[in-house]
Amino acid sequence: MDKQILYDAIDSERNALKEISDQLWEYAETAFNEVKSSSLLKEHMKAHGFNISDVPNMPTAFIAEYGSGYPVIGILGEYDALPGLSQKIQTTQEPVKEGASGHGCAHNLLATGCVGAVVAIKEMIASGKLKGTIRYYGCPAEEQLVGKPMMAGEGVFDDLDIALSWHPANNNEVVRFSSLASNSIKFKFKGLSAHAAMAPYLGRSALDAVELMNVGANYLREHVVDSVRLHYCITNGGVVPNAVPADAEVWYMVRAPKRDQVEEVTARLMKIAEGAALMTETSFTSELLSGCYDMIINRDLAELLDKNLHEVGGPEFDEKDFSFAEAITKDIPQSVKENVMSSYYILPEQIEGKILMEDIQDNDNWDKVMPGTFDHGDVSYIAPFAYLFITALPVGLAGHTWQVTACAGADMGIKSVLCGAKVMAGTVYDLMSDTGLVKKAKETFLKDTGGRKYKSAFKK
Repeated sequence: MDKQILYDAIDSERNALKEISDQLWEYAETAFNEVKSSSLLKEHMKAHGFNISDVPNMPTAFIAEYGSGYPVIGILGEYDALPGLSQKIQTTQEPVKEGASGHGCAHNLLATGCVGAVVAIKEMIASGKLKGTIRYYGCPAEEQLVGKPMMAGEGVFDDLDIALSWHPANNNEVVRFSSLASNSIKFKFKGLSAHAAMAPYLGRSALDAVELMNVGANYLREHVVDSVRLHYCITNGGVVPNAVPADAEVWYMVRAPKRDQVEEVTARLMKIAEGAALMTETSFTSELLSGCYDMIINRDLAELLDKNLHEVGGPEFDEKDFSFAEAITKDIPQSVKENVMSSYYILPEQIEGKILMEDIQDNDNWDKVMPGTFDHGDVSYIAPFAYLFITALPVGLAGHTWQVTACAGADMGIKSVLCGAKVMAGTVYDLMSDTGLVKKAKETFLKDTGGRKYKSAFKK
């Protein structure tokens, strides 16, 4: 069976993959600073015969490609870390370096699993067992929800037939839910400074404009659909209280189940900013930091991923893994664990008595929208897309925490990497072996999008 050859090839790369994951974990570079991480991955792919190309205006993004012709299948890798989450590989909190960054979302494992999958497929193409084009997309800055949307704006996904990815998680599951579309925008107001006691009438307060904008936004909340999320923070409120602030800034995020809802609310928010500027006789500029689409999971691809997940099975952990997982989560209340898991629609009874989930969850969540954002959404509006979770973290452990950083560097991580790589590689194998599956997924994609052409938030 050629698939077993595929799985064996991935297993044979275990040591090399662990070295990559460990090195990425040590680098722990934040969004758009992934210079060493992207270089490491590019060199590895180049050594395996991939052609490497850069992405315009994005120094830490790249594409590694092998093969030619139809179908063109892309695997989406991520490798950015989070600031302030440095942590040693142990079950008590202690940073490697105080204040440094860490892989608190386990992207070192994510990037490495994608490498394992595409290299194994490359060998199949090279030996003549498969035909098509396989690509590894090196996607930076996922944590800022901007990497893939910016890449999409550069057109690098436009000729894809299929896109796949995975994420280290608390469970084994093919994703069957959507996510929120979003805009992240900074509003900078410009006024006129003056002595706040002696001549306040000469000043025009940029801070007043920010505060009036926030008042208007809070009234707006009553007049949007319930699923819209509108949140902000003041990033610049002036320097000293005895001077009228000439400069002030507020940072907003608009989220909603669909991209057109985000655009509608954003347009209304712009009017509120205009009104605040008018009332205070100030001016403002806005800067779109990120603009993400909601995520469309292609049902045909999800079914295929699920078939391969059941063929491969979840990762099998040993006593050392269970001991580590139990110790690092011992102070997390059960109610918190249930809340964490329910955010991914895992029910309390599914986690009862479990520390690490080795079984597979087959939840029917097609009508659900996760209360968060993935930057894969843009890609899912360009090509059929499916997404996979594989256990690498203990039950109930929330992401973006020091505990995740520790788990991302622990021995259990490579088991998740190998499992994720096999499931994705097996799915690509099926698609390249039977291009009728690709055609079916693309027909469903056209129905899901209504034939709507993707338009990047970054391209006017």
